[in-house]
Amino acid sequence: MINLKTHFSANDWYSVPVLGSIGRPTSMDILMFTKHLATMIQAGVPLVEALDTLVEQTKSTAFREVITAIVAEVRNGKSLAAAMKPHSALFSEFYISLIEISEQSGTLDENLLFIAEQLTKNMSLRKKIQAAFVYPTLIVSVLFILSGFVAFFVLPRLIGFFEAFSIDLPLSTRILLFFAYLFRDHGSLLLISLFTLVISFTAFVRVPVIQRHWHRWILTVPVIGPFLRQVQLAQLTRNLGVLLKSGVPIGRAVSIAGQTLSNRAYQEDLQYVQEAIGKGSTISAALQKQKSGRFPALVVKMIAIGEKTGNLDSSLLYLSDFYEEEIEAFAKNVSTLLEPALLLVIGLLVGGLALAIITPIYELSGAVRR
Repeated sequence: MINLKTHFSANDWYSVPVLGSIGRPTSMDILMFTKHLATMIQAGVPLVEALDTLVEQTKSTAFREVITAIVAEVRNGKSLAAAMKPHSALFSEFYISLIEISEQSGTLDENLLFIAEQLTKNMSLRKKIQAAFVYPTLIVSVLFILSGFVAFFVLPRLIGFFEAFSIDLPLSTRILLFFAYLFRDHGSLLLISLFTLVISFTAFVRVPVIQRHWHRWILTVPVIGPFLRQVQLAQLTRNLGVLLKSGVPIGRAVSIAGQTLSNRAYQEDLQYVQEAIGKGSTISAALQKQKSGRFPALVVKMIAIGEKTGNLDSSLLYLSDFYEEEIEAFAKNVSTLLEPALLLVIGLLVGGLALAIITPIYELSGAVRR
């Protein structure tokens, strides 16, 4: 078995590669696997020995088993791409296609580093998307927790307090008491119903027929819709540009890039584009004919320029950088966009609760004076 220290200096970051978390393989595991494999192949280590070394350095039992199976297939004469295909849960068709093209062109070491770079950018994009939802998720979670505390612990205790009043209660207080009785008598049922509703809705929108309409509709929702469109366009242009730059045929590249998207509407758009390409159309012409409104004029124009100049991959990668910057800007500004609405909701809840409690006390004190 090869010893990495005979190939790399102790100062190199990859001198002692340790791959994988102990549990299920993660995106970071795939990224580090790709980087280490590229480094060893560039250093002249044979592919089988490089894979054997990575088996030894992998902490994750599940990932170790996958790499071991890949090594066995490569030893039996299969290509690396063919050996990876049975493990599509870890290595996507996007990843495998790039490996396949690399092996055919004899540039596996260079393209592995290129793949690692793109995986890093994809992870960076996911982090930007997650960052955009951190603040609103936190605020909404706190709002639900506070609302639940008030509904289940505060309101039921107010029933006896207001029942002792000998005056006609104002409308706001009667509404508050209605909810107090509701949560006191049926709180558990309401909580179970809420969880059931959330689970049922999640399952409902995953039904293929419903999911198709749901994915189209959510793209039209203010604030959320434009953000989701930017996410899909950033992923599409990045992946399609990388595939074309690596030498994947344009029809297959469009098909693979479409499968990497999470929105059904965009997947169907790419399927239409793929069919149009098969009939001799260009990507820009197919998008112009489609008129779905999901591809801005900037995207269509840049793709058309790339097709005319023969630099389609560069145009697509430029677009991906542009949309990733837009996503990052949205993530930074989302708190500014949502704060007014959230403050209004919180203000209405607190103000309504205060009004319902204070009004009858004020009326009672007035009646006592009289």
